[in-house]
Amino acid sequence: MPDAAPLLDAAWRIDPALVRRGVPAHVSLLYPFVPESALTDQDEKGVRSLAASFPAADLLLEEVVTESGFVAVTVPGLQTIVDAFRTQWPGLRPYKGRFKAQPAAHVTVAMGADNPTAAAHVRAAIGSLLPLHTRATAVQLVVLTEEGWQPRFTVPLGVPDGP
Repeated sequence: MPDAAPLLDAAWRIDPALVRRGVPAHVSLLYPFVPESALTDQDEKGVRSLAASFPAADLLLEEVVTESGFVAVTVPGLQTIVDAFRTQWPGLRPYKGRFKAQPAAHVTVAMGADNPTAAAHVRAAIGSLLPLHTRATAVQLVVLTEEGWQPRFTVPLGVPDGP
């Protein structure tokens, strides 16, 4: 979600430690996902098939949420696809249960904002940038490697994969 990059930039200007540099603004459909070493062709086909079953979407980001040192902006327009991924892989607990069983689709803006003053500053800074209009056009499968997060493939939303 390149259009959401200014949200992360605003948090970084308040405290660079709150933002994971090198990780662009995005909505995680299911994290943690299947580890790279256990990822099967069936998992990859499932990702491709789900992405093909949802159209590209115009999105409105307007609500800031803060919880446990975490500041995010909800993305309700992607909740249906997030729910579909969670249904496809029911054995995977989103965020290892840290944010309840069904956390809302969101763009993470700041992590480790345990200081209430820092969290309030981030919240105010990103709130001034909202509402934000953007468009989701693809799903990207990323895997954690020894070199960090690496894209495995990108598939457009609403486009069948192959013949």
